[in-house]
Amino acid sequence: MNDQVQAELKKIFNGRFSTSVSTRTNYARGEDTYDPILSKAVVFPETNQEVSQILRLCNEHKIPVVPFGTGTSLEGNVVGNEKGITISLEKMNKILTVNAEDFDCRVQACVTKEQLNEYLREDGVFFPIDPGANAAIGGMASTSASGTMAVKYGTMKTVITGLTVVLPNGDIINTGGRTKKTSAGYNLTNLFIGSEGTLGVITEVQLRLSPIPESIMSAVCHFPTLEKAVQTAQQVIQYGVPIARIEMLNKDQMGISINYSKLKDIEETPTLFFEFHGSELSNNENIKIVEEISKDNNGSSFKWAKDLEERNKLWQARWDVYYSVKALINNGRVYSTDVCLPISNITECVNYAEEQAKKFGLRAPMVGHLGDGNFHVLLPFDPEKKEMYKKIREFNDLLIKKALELKGTITGEHGVGLHKKEYLLKEHGDNIPVMKLIKRSIDQNNIMNPGKIFDLN
Repeated sequence: MNDQVQAELKKIFNGRFSTSVSTRTNYARGEDTYDPILSKAVVFPETNQEVSQILRLCNEHKIPVVPFGTGTSLEGNVVGNEKGITISLEKMNKILTVNAEDFDCRVQACVTKEQLNEYLREDGVFFPIDPGANAAIGGMASTSASGTMAVKYGTMKTVITGLTVVLPNGDIINTGGRTKKTSAGYNLTNLFIGSEGTLGVITEVQLRLSPIPESIMSAVCHFPTLEKAVQTAQQVIQYGVPIARIEMLNKDQMGISINYSKLKDIEETPTLFFEFHGSELSNNENIKIVEEISKDNNGSSFKWAKDLEERNKLWQARWDVYYSVKALINNGRVYSTDVCLPISNITECVNYAEEQAKKFGLRAPMVGHLGDGNFHVLLPFDPEKKEMYKKIREFNDLLIKKALELKGTITGEHGVGLHKKEYLLKEHGDNIPVMKLIKRSIDQNNIMNPGKIFDLN
């Protein structure tokens, strides 16, 4: 970044432009395994027009730009650029409109999922996309996130109907709209969902909301083996039960979560967390079916969350899985990988992951949104021990290969970032040239989060 650009940005943003080492360090990476890479500066815009000014200036001088939300990404998506700047969107955190009667709202990019649901709690509607972290909605759009309730409510692609995006040349465009459907031209909204900041900066998101269910019931069921737990989840989906959440934790992760989240009356065995949304009558009917399927797979009797507080504690333990694993090693890191499979192949892939982890001698807590075929392996390690990281990477190579053999995908919800670029070539090598054409046409100077998803040159 040259002196002219720095002087211009200082003039525009005054105290919202920083070159201090401490600030740059805070915005140098997400919750990933990479060492921080400090950008030359961090800037904090508050409006679409200010983002436009930054990008127009950076594009003119060919300065790389890394968009940054809450920093909860796991695949190196927001690692800084030593030749460029980082745009923190944290000040763009306003809920712009809510239309409860139409089940939609519009928010700025750094509104978080918890912030939005707290705001909506009196309106009878909620935002159902539920990743483990309290992520920013713009970041969730950028990585095409989903989470524990995707089996019932879908993913960010399902609930986003429109976006405001600032393009690399500074142009501001509005894609999609508020209607439930449209046939008006190219689906540019979905082009930017999952683009990880490589095509522009998402500054506003138009969302579909869901009505708060009349009845919400949560339960825990323990199994003698991980295979039995996974088979139960697979059969529940194949039977067509309309379940809201069906989360798997393997034995190791259950032990970790019991200690970290202070869970009581929970066993350290492979476990499924269930949640049912609907009327009381429909929930009771669905619960009977799921209990029968679980029983056929040697599952325990259901342990029910007795009230809202107990239910929240149960799901908080699930959301805290990443941090519970990270706490196992002082100054440790967590290599968190996620793959997604057709539901009929999920059991084989989970079994394979468990077998390979044992062969490599790795501690490998597992969790999974099994209702949509997505599971995660979390591998804690000491960054000083290079041999351990090498083993983890070898394990991940094999897991990715197996997932692709079983017609799965290399990532269900984390995105590609830096971590999975080589794997993307294996899954979609024929798509990469088309992706590069799109990237070059929109971002001619390759300033937007360069080096993420694929290498342009």
